[in-house]
Amino acid sequence: MREIVLLIGGGGREHAIARSLADSEVDLYACAGNRNPGIVSLANGFETLDTTDTDAVVEYAEAVDATIAVVGPEAPLAEGVVDALEMAGIYAFGPTQSDARIETDKAFQRRFMAENDIPGCPDFETFEDVDAACAFVDEYDGDLAIKPAGLTGGKGVKVIGDQVTPEEGKEYIRNSGYGRLVLEERLVGEEFTVQAFVANGSVRTAPAIQDHKRAYEGDEGPNTGGMGSYSDVGTDLPFMDDGDYDRAVEIIEATVDALDEYKGILYGQFMLTADGPKVIEFNARFGDPEAMNTLPVLETEFLDVLIAARNGEALPDLSYSEHATVCKYAVPEGYPVDPEAGARVAVDEESAGDALVFYASVDERDDGIYTTTSRSFAVVGLADSIAEAESIAEDALSVAGDEGLHIRHDIGTSKLLQRRIDHMNELRET
Repeated sequence: MREIVLLIGGGGREHAIARSLADSEVDLYACAGNRNPGIVSLANGFETLDTTDTDAVVEYAEAVDATIAVVGPEAPLAEGVVDALEMAGIYAFGPTQSDARIETDKAFQRRFMAENDIPGCPDFETFEDVDAACAFVDEYDGDLAIKPAGLTGGKGVKVIGDQVTPEEGKEYIRNSGYGRLVLEERLVGEEFTVQAFVANGSVRTAPAIQDHKRAYEGDEGPNTGGMGSYSDVGTDLPFMDDGDYDRAVEIIEATVDALDEYKGILYGQFMLTADGPKVIEFNARFGDPEAMNTLPVLETEFLDVLIAARNGEALPDLSYSEHATVCKYAVPEGYPVDPEAGARVAVDEESAGDALVFYASVDERDDGIYTTTSRSFAVVGLADSIAEAESIAEDALSVAGDEGLHIRHDIGTSKLLQRRIDHMNELRET
Protein backbone atom coordinates (compact mmCIF):
# COMPACT_ATOMS: atom_id res chain seq x y z
CA MET A 1 0.00 0.00 0.00
CA ARG A 2 1.34 3.42 -0.91
CA GLU A 3 1.64 5.82 1.99
CA ILE A 4 -0.13 9.15 1.75
CA VAL A 5 2.13 11.74 3.35
CA LEU A 6 1.02 15.24 4.25
CA LEU A 7 3.85 17.77 4.44
CA ILE A 8 3.09 20.82 6.56
CA GLY A 9 5.06 23.97 5.69
CA GLY A 10 6.24 25.81 2.59
CA GLY A 11 9.87 26.91 3.04
CA GLY A 12 13.23 25.70 1.84
CA ARG A 13 13.34 23.11 4.61
CA GLU A 14 10.02 21.68 3.45
CA HIS A 15 11.14 21.68 -0.20
CA ALA A 16 14.09 19.54 0.94
CA ILE A 17 11.72 17.18 2.76
CA ALA A 18 9.49 16.95 -0.30
CA ARG A 19 12.46 16.12 -2.52
CA SER A 20 13.64 13.44 -0.08
CA LEU A 21 10.24 11.73 -0.41
CA ALA A 22 9.73 12.27 -4.13
CA ASP A 23 11.28 8.99 -5.31
CA SER A 24 9.64 6.83 -2.62
CA GLU A 25 6.43 4.83 -2.80
CA VAL A 26 4.36 7.73 -1.57
CA ASP A 27 1.59 10.07 -2.62
CA LEU A 28 2.70 13.46 -1.33
CA TYR A 29 0.35 16.28 -0.39
CA ALA A 30 1.37 19.58 1.15
CA CYS A 31 -0.14 22.61 2.83
CA ALA A 32 1.37 25.97 3.70
CA GLY A 33 0.58 29.65 3.97
CA ASN A 34 2.70 30.31 0.88
CA ARG A 35 2.68 28.47 -2.43
CA ASN A 36 6.18 27.04 -2.88
CA PRO A 37 6.64 26.13 -6.58
CA GLY A 38 9.29 23.54 -5.76
CA ILE A 39 6.94 21.66 -3.44
CA VAL A 40 3.98 22.09 -5.81
CA SER A 41 5.96 20.43 -8.62
CA LEU A 42 6.60 17.36 -6.44
CA ALA A 43 3.22 17.01 -4.71
CA ASN A 44 -0.01 15.33 -5.81
CA GLY A 45 -1.88 18.22 -4.25
CA PHE A 46 -1.18 21.50 -2.49
CA GLU A 47 -3.50 23.51 -0.25
CA THR A 48 -2.84 27.11 0.79
CA LEU A 49 -3.85 27.52 4.42
CA ASP A 50 -2.64 28.85 7.76
CA THR A 51 -0.63 25.96 9.21
CA THR A 52 -1.12 27.30 12.75
CA ASP A 53 -4.88 26.71 12.28
CA THR A 54 -4.90 23.14 13.55
CA ASP A 55 -8.52 22.53 12.50
CA ALA A 56 -7.72 23.53 8.90
CA VAL A 57 -4.66 21.26 8.81
CA VAL A 58 -6.63 18.30 10.19
CA GLU A 59 -9.46 18.93 7.72
CA TYR A 60 -7.03 18.84 4.78
CA ALA A 61 -5.25 15.76 6.17
CA GLU A 62 -8.57 13.94 6.39
CA ALA A 63 -9.58 15.12 2.91
CA VAL A 64 -6.49 13.52 1.34
CA ASP A 65 -6.66 10.41 3.60
CA ALA A 66 -3.17 11.07 4.95
CA THR A 67 -1.52 8.11 6.65
CA ILE A 68 1.49 10.09 7.92
CA ALA A 69 2.02 13.82 8.47
CA VAL A 70 5.41 15.53 8.62
CA VAL A 71 5.59 18.93 10.32
CA GLY A 72 8.29 21.26 9.01
CA PRO A 73 8.14 24.63 10.85
CA GLU A 74 8.04 25.40 14.55
CA ALA A 75 4.91 27.60 14.61
CA PRO A 76 2.43 24.74 13.95
CA LEU A 77 4.21 22.65 16.60
CA ALA A 78 3.76 25.47 19.08
CA GLU A 79 0.03 25.53 18.32
CA GLY A 80 -0.36 21.77 18.88
CA VAL A 81 -0.85 20.56 15.31
CA VAL A 82 0.65 17.17 16.18
CA ASP A 83 -1.80 16.72 19.06
CA ALA A 84 -4.71 17.68 16.79
CA LEU A 85 -3.66 15.30 14.00
CA GLU A 86 -3.22 12.40 16.36
CA MET A 87 -6.57 13.10 18.00
CA ALA A 88 -7.95 12.60 14.49
CA GLY A 89 -6.10 9.28 14.14
CA ILE A 90 -3.32 10.55 11.82
CA TYR A 91 0.26 9.80 12.79
CA ALA A 92 2.39 12.95 12.85
CA PHE A 93 6.19 12.88 12.83
CA GLY A 94 6.87 15.74 15.17
CA PRO A 95 6.69 16.44 18.90
CA THR A 96 3.53 17.18 20.80
CA GLN A 97 2.85 20.73 21.92
CA SER A 98 4.22 19.86 25.36
CA ASP A 99 7.45 18.32 24.05
CA ALA A 100 7.90 21.12 21.49
CA ARG A 101 8.46 23.47 24.43
CA ILE A 102 12.10 22.34 24.22
CA GLU A 103 12.18 24.91 21.40
CA THR A 104 9.15 27.12 21.84
CA ASP A 105 9.85 28.09 25.47
CA LYS A 106 13.51 28.85 26.15
CA ALA A 107 12.86 29.35 29.85
CA PHE A 108 11.39 25.83 30.01
CA GLN A 109 14.32 24.56 27.92
CA ARG A 110 16.94 25.81 30.35
CA ARG A 111 15.06 24.73 33.47
CA PHE A 112 14.51 21.32 31.90
CA MET A 113 18.22 20.94 31.23
CA ALA A 114 19.14 21.99 34.76
CA GLU A 115 16.55 19.80 36.46
CA ASN A 116 17.56 16.74 34.44
CA ASP A 117 21.32 17.31 34.67
CA ILE A 118 21.66 17.54 30.89
CA PRO A 119 25.33 18.28 30.18
CA GLY A 120 26.35 21.38 28.26
CA CYS A 121 23.95 23.81 29.94
CA PRO A 122 25.36 27.32 30.43
CA ASP A 123 24.76 29.52 33.49
CA PHE A 124 21.33 31.15 33.15
CA GLU A 125 18.48 32.92 34.90
CA THR A 126 14.90 33.42 33.73
CA PHE A 127 12.96 36.66 34.20
CA GLU A 128 9.44 38.02 33.93
CA ASP A 129 10.37 41.39 35.45
CA VAL A 130 12.23 43.94 33.32
CA ASP A 131 13.89 45.69 36.26
CA ALA A 132 15.14 42.40 37.69
CA ALA A 133 16.57 41.42 34.31
CA CYS A 134 18.37 44.75 33.97
CA ALA A 135 19.74 44.42 37.50
CA PHE A 136 21.11 40.98 36.60
CA VAL A 137 22.97 42.53 33.64
CA ASP A 138 24.65 44.93 36.08
CA GLU A 139 25.45 42.24 38.63
CA TYR A 140 26.65 39.41 36.38
CA ASP A 141 30.42 38.96 36.14
CA GLY A 142 30.75 38.53 32.37
CA ASP A 143 28.88 38.98 29.13
CA LEU A 144 25.34 37.71 28.64
CA ALA A 145 23.09 36.52 25.84
CA ILE A 146 19.60 38.05 26.06
CA LYS A 147 16.96 35.65 24.74
CA PRO A 148 13.19 36.08 24.50
CA ALA A 149 11.60 32.95 25.96
CA GLY A 150 9.26 32.48 22.97
CA LEU A 151 9.73 32.06 19.23
CA THR A 152 11.42 34.88 17.32
CA GLY A 153 12.51 33.19 14.08
CA GLY A 154 16.14 33.21 15.14
CA LYS A 155 16.27 37.00 15.21
CA GLY A 156 15.45 37.96 18.80
CA VAL A 157 18.75 37.22 20.56
CA LYS A 158 21.12 40.04 21.51
CA VAL A 159 24.61 39.25 22.82
CA ILE A 160 26.41 41.65 25.13
CA GLY A 161 30.05 41.93 24.18
CA ASP A 162 29.30 41.00 20.58
CA GLN A 163 26.25 42.80 19.22
CA VAL A 164 25.46 45.26 22.01
CA THR A 165 27.00 46.97 25.04
CA PRO A 166 25.56 46.32 28.53
CA GLU A 167 23.64 49.62 28.37
CA GLU A 168 22.27 48.76 24.92
CA GLY A 169 21.35 45.31 26.24
CA LYS A 170 19.33 46.83 29.07
CA GLU A 171 17.66 49.21 26.64
CA TYR A 172 16.73 46.21 24.48
CA ILE A 173 15.25 44.44 27.51
CA ARG A 174 13.17 47.50 28.42
CA ASN A 175 11.92 48.20 24.90
CA SER A 176 11.60 44.71 23.43
CA GLY A 177 8.10 44.09 24.72
CA TYR A 178 8.95 40.48 25.59
CA GLY A 179 7.23 39.43 28.79
CA ARG A 180 9.64 36.59 29.58
CA LEU A 181 13.39 36.52 29.06
CA VAL A 182 16.32 34.18 29.55
CA LEU A 183 19.70 35.71 30.37
CA GLU A 184 22.60 33.31 30.09
CA GLU A 185 26.37 33.36 29.94
CA ARG A 186 27.80 34.30 26.58
CA LEU A 187 29.38 31.22 25.02
CA VAL A 188 32.55 31.82 23.03
CA GLY A 189 33.67 29.41 20.33
CA GLU A 190 32.35 28.04 17.06
CA GLU A 191 28.71 27.12 16.50
CA PHE A 192 27.61 23.85 14.97
CA THR A 193 24.43 21.86 14.66
CA VAL A 194 23.63 18.16 15.04
CA GLN A 195 20.14 17.04 13.99
CA ALA A 196 18.64 13.79 15.24
CA PHE A 197 15.77 11.63 13.99
CA VAL A 198 13.93 10.45 17.10
CA ALA A 199 11.11 7.97 17.73
CA ASN A 200 10.34 4.99 19.95
CA GLY A 201 13.51 5.50 21.99
CA SER A 202 15.73 5.52 18.88
CA VAL A 203 18.11 8.41 18.21
CA ARG A 204 19.75 8.57 14.77
CA THR A 205 22.00 11.56 14.18
CA ALA A 206 23.15 13.41 11.07
CA PRO A 207 26.59 14.92 10.30
CA ALA A 208 27.53 18.20 11.96
CA ILE A 209 26.67 21.40 10.09
CA GLN A 210 27.67 25.03 10.57
CA ASP A 211 25.02 27.65 9.87
CA HIS A 212 25.74 31.35 9.28
CA LYS A 213 23.21 33.66 10.94
CA ARG A 214 24.79 37.04 10.28
CA ALA A 215 23.54 38.85 7.20
CA TYR A 216 26.84 40.04 5.75
CA GLU A 217 30.15 38.54 4.79
CA GLY A 218 32.74 38.19 7.51
CA ASP A 219 29.96 37.41 10.03
CA GLU A 220 28.87 41.04 10.19
CA GLY A 221 25.42 42.60 10.42
CA PRO A 222 22.12 41.59 12.02
CA ASN A 223 21.02 38.03 12.68
CA THR A 224 18.84 36.33 10.06
CA GLY A 225 16.97 33.08 9.70
CA GLY A 226 20.19 31.69 8.21
CA MET A 227 22.22 32.76 5.18
CA GLY A 228 23.72 29.37 4.42
CA SER A 229 25.55 26.39 5.85
CA TYR A 230 28.03 23.65 5.11
CA SER A 231 28.92 20.10 6.12
CA ASP A 232 32.01 18.00 5.50
CA VAL A 233 32.54 14.42 4.43
CA GLY A 234 31.84 12.32 7.55
CA THR A 235 30.37 13.62 10.79
CA ASP A 236 32.87 16.31 11.85
CA LEU A 237 33.62 19.86 10.72
CA PRO A 238 37.17 21.10 10.03
CA PHE A 239 37.46 23.01 13.33
CA MET A 240 36.31 20.07 15.47
CA ASP A 241 38.57 17.69 17.40
CA ASP A 242 38.04 13.97 17.82
CA GLY A 243 35.28 13.41 20.35
CA ASP A 244 33.52 16.78 19.95
CA TYR A 245 30.78 15.31 17.75
CA ASP A 246 30.32 12.32 20.07
CA ARG A 247 29.92 14.61 23.08
CA ALA A 248 27.24 16.58 21.26
CA VAL A 249 25.42 13.35 20.41
CA GLU A 250 25.59 12.31 24.07
CA ILE A 251 23.89 15.59 25.04
CA ILE A 252 21.10 14.91 22.50
CA GLU A 253 20.67 11.35 23.76
CA ALA A 254 20.47 12.53 27.38
CA THR A 255 17.83 15.08 26.35
CA VAL A 256 15.75 12.46 24.54
CA ASP A 257 15.98 10.15 27.56
CA ALA A 258 14.67 12.91 29.80
CA LEU A 259 11.86 13.82 27.37
CA ASP A 260 10.79 10.15 27.38
CA GLU A 261 8.26 9.98 24.51
CA TYR A 262 9.73 12.61 22.17
CA LYS A 263 9.36 11.97 18.43
CA GLY A 264 10.32 13.90 15.34
CA ILE A 265 13.50 15.87 14.78
CA LEU A 266 15.56 17.16 17.68
CA TYR A 267 18.04 19.80 16.56
CA GLY A 268 20.88 20.63 18.88
CA GLN A 269 22.64 23.93 18.28
CA PHE A 270 25.97 23.86 20.05
CA MET A 271 28.84 26.20 20.77
CA LEU A 272 32.15 24.38 20.64
CA THR A 273 34.06 26.07 23.45
CA ALA A 274 37.53 25.41 24.80
CA ASP A 275 35.78 23.10 27.29
CA GLY A 276 33.81 21.20 24.66
CA PRO A 277 30.25 21.54 23.30
CA LYS A 278 27.73 23.68 25.17
CA VAL A 279 24.05 23.97 24.22
CA ILE A 280 22.99 27.26 22.63
CA GLU A 281 19.46 25.95 22.09
CA PHE A 282 17.35 23.03 20.97
CA ASN A 283 14.89 23.12 18.11
CA ALA A 284 12.02 20.68 17.65
CA ARG A 285 12.35 20.35 13.85
CA PHE A 286 14.87 20.38 11.01
CA GLY A 287 16.91 23.52 10.65
CA ASP A 288 16.51 25.81 7.69
CA PRO A 289 19.01 25.75 5.94
CA GLU A 290 20.45 22.65 7.68
CA ALA A 291 17.79 20.34 6.24
CA MET A 292 19.16 21.18 2.81
CA ASN A 293 22.59 19.89 3.84
CA THR A 294 21.32 16.74 5.54
CA LEU A 295 18.54 15.32 3.42
CA PRO A 296 20.37 15.35 0.05
CA VAL A 297 23.13 13.12 1.50
CA LEU A 298 20.75 10.80 3.38
CA GLU A 299 20.89 7.49 1.51
CA THR A 300 18.38 5.73 3.77
CA GLU A 301 14.86 6.47 2.56
CA PHE A 302 13.25 9.08 4.77
CA LEU A 303 9.96 7.28 4.20
CA ASP A 304 11.42 4.19 5.92
CA VAL A 305 12.17 6.36 8.95
CA LEU A 306 8.60 7.67 9.00
CA ILE A 307 7.04 4.23 8.66
CA ALA A 308 9.19 2.76 11.44
CA ALA A 309 8.34 5.71 13.69
CA ARG A 310 4.61 5.28 13.07
CA ASN A 311 4.71 1.52 13.54
CA GLY A 312 6.41 1.76 16.93
CA GLU A 313 9.62 0.17 15.66
CA ALA A 314 13.26 1.07 16.14
CA LEU A 315 14.36 3.56 13.50
CA PRO A 316 16.63 2.14 10.80
CA ASP A 317 20.35 2.87 11.00
CA LEU A 318 21.00 5.82 8.74
CA SER A 319 23.47 5.87 5.87
CA TYR A 320 24.89 9.06 4.37
CA SER A 321 26.78 9.54 1.14
CA GLU A 322 30.43 10.57 1.37
CA HIS A 323 29.80 14.13 0.24
CA ALA A 324 30.50 17.57 1.60
CA THR A 325 27.71 20.13 1.12
CA VAL A 326 27.57 23.91 0.84
CA CYS A 327 24.24 25.74 0.96
CA LYS A 328 23.93 29.44 0.10
CA TYR A 329 20.74 31.44 0.39
CA ALA A 330 19.74 34.25 -1.95
CA VAL A 331 17.65 36.80 -0.08
CA PRO A 332 16.02 40.08 -1.15
CA GLU A 333 18.20 43.17 -1.07
CA GLY A 334 17.95 44.83 2.34
CA TYR A 335 17.03 41.62 4.21
CA PRO A 336 16.41 41.31 7.13
CA VAL A 337 16.02 44.97 8.15
CA ASP A 338 14.36 46.55 5.11
CA PRO A 339 13.89 43.86 2.42
CA GLU A 340 12.86 44.87 -1.09
CA ALA A 341 10.57 42.38 -2.86
CA GLY A 342 9.98 41.95 -6.59
CA ALA A 343 13.30 40.81 -8.06
CA ARG A 344 12.97 38.10 -10.68
CA VAL A 345 14.52 34.75 -9.74
CA ALA A 346 16.59 33.53 -12.67
CA VAL A 347 17.84 30.27 -11.12
CA ASP A 348 15.91 27.05 -11.68
CA GLU A 349 16.64 23.32 -11.86
CA GLU A 350 17.94 23.54 -15.43
CA SER A 351 20.11 26.63 -15.06
CA ALA A 352 21.65 25.57 -11.73
CA GLY A 353 23.98 23.01 -13.32
CA ASP A 354 25.18 20.47 -10.73
CA ALA A 355 23.63 22.32 -7.79
CA LEU A 356 20.29 21.61 -6.16
CA VAL A 357 17.77 24.47 -5.95
CA PHE A 358 15.40 24.81 -3.02
CA TYR A 359 12.71 27.50 -3.10
CA ALA A 360 11.72 29.20 0.13
CA SER A 361 9.50 32.30 0.14
CA VAL A 362 8.84 33.32 -3.47
CA ASP A 363 6.00 34.72 -5.52
CA GLU A 364 5.18 32.63 -8.60
CA ARG A 365 3.59 34.74 -11.34
CA ASP A 366 2.58 34.00 -14.93
CA ASP A 367 5.89 35.38 -16.22
CA GLY A 368 8.20 33.82 -13.64
CA ILE A 369 9.21 33.60 -9.99
CA TYR A 370 9.91 36.71 -7.90
CA THR A 371 11.28 37.49 -4.46
CA THR A 372 9.13 38.35 -1.46
CA THR A 373 10.46 40.02 1.69
CA SER A 374 11.75 36.73 3.20
CA ARG A 375 14.55 34.39 2.18
CA SER A 376 13.99 33.50 -1.46
CA PHE A 377 15.85 30.38 -2.53
CA ALA A 378 18.94 28.34 -1.73
CA VAL A 379 21.42 26.45 -3.86
CA VAL A 380 23.32 23.43 -2.56
CA GLY A 381 26.52 21.99 -3.94
CA LEU A 382 27.47 18.37 -3.19
CA ALA A 383 31.02 17.15 -3.83
CA ASP A 384 33.99 15.25 -2.45
CA SER A 385 35.21 18.31 -0.57
CA ILE A 386 33.83 21.53 0.87
CA ALA A 387 35.86 23.54 -1.65
CA GLU A 388 34.34 21.67 -4.61
CA ALA A 389 30.83 21.93 -3.16
CA GLU A 390 31.30 25.67 -2.64
CA SER A 391 32.39 26.07 -6.25
CA ILE A 392 29.27 24.23 -7.48
CA ALA A 393 27.03 26.49 -5.38
CA GLU A 394 28.77 29.62 -6.65
CA ASP A 395 28.45 28.50 -10.26
CA ALA A 396 24.70 28.13 -9.76
CA LEU A 397 24.42 31.54 -8.14
CA SER A 398 26.30 33.20 -11.00
CA VAL A 399 23.17 32.64 -13.08
CA ALA A 400 21.15 34.70 -10.58
CA GLY A 401 23.38 37.74 -10.66
CA ASP A 402 23.15 40.39 -7.96
CA GLU A 403 20.16 42.40 -9.19
CA GLY A 404 17.75 42.72 -6.25
CA LEU A 405 19.44 39.87 -4.36
CA HIS A 406 21.88 39.57 -1.49
CA ILE A 407 24.11 36.50 -1.06
CA ARG A 408 26.87 35.67 1.40
CA HIS A 409 29.47 34.47 -1.06
CA ASP A 410 31.99 33.70 1.69
CA ILE A 411 30.12 30.69 3.10
CA GLY A 412 32.13 27.52 2.57
CA THR A 413 35.23 29.31 1.29
CA SER A 414 38.70 28.18 2.39
CA LYS A 415 39.37 31.63 3.88
CA LEU A 416 36.34 31.48 6.16
CA LEU A 417 37.00 27.85 7.14
CA GLN A 418 40.57 28.70 8.10
CA ARG A 419 39.28 31.52 10.31
CA ARG A 420 37.13 28.97 12.14
CA ILE A 421 40.07 26.59 12.58
CA ASP A 422 42.39 29.37 13.79
CA HIS A 423 39.74 30.63 16.21
CA MET A 424 39.32 27.24 17.85
CA ASN A 425 43.08 26.69 18.00
CA GLU A 426 43.47 30.02 19.81
CA LEU A 427 40.72 29.16 22.31
CA ARG A 428 42.21 25.75 23.06
CA GLU A 429 45.64 27.29 23.70
CA THR A 430 44.39 29.89 26.20
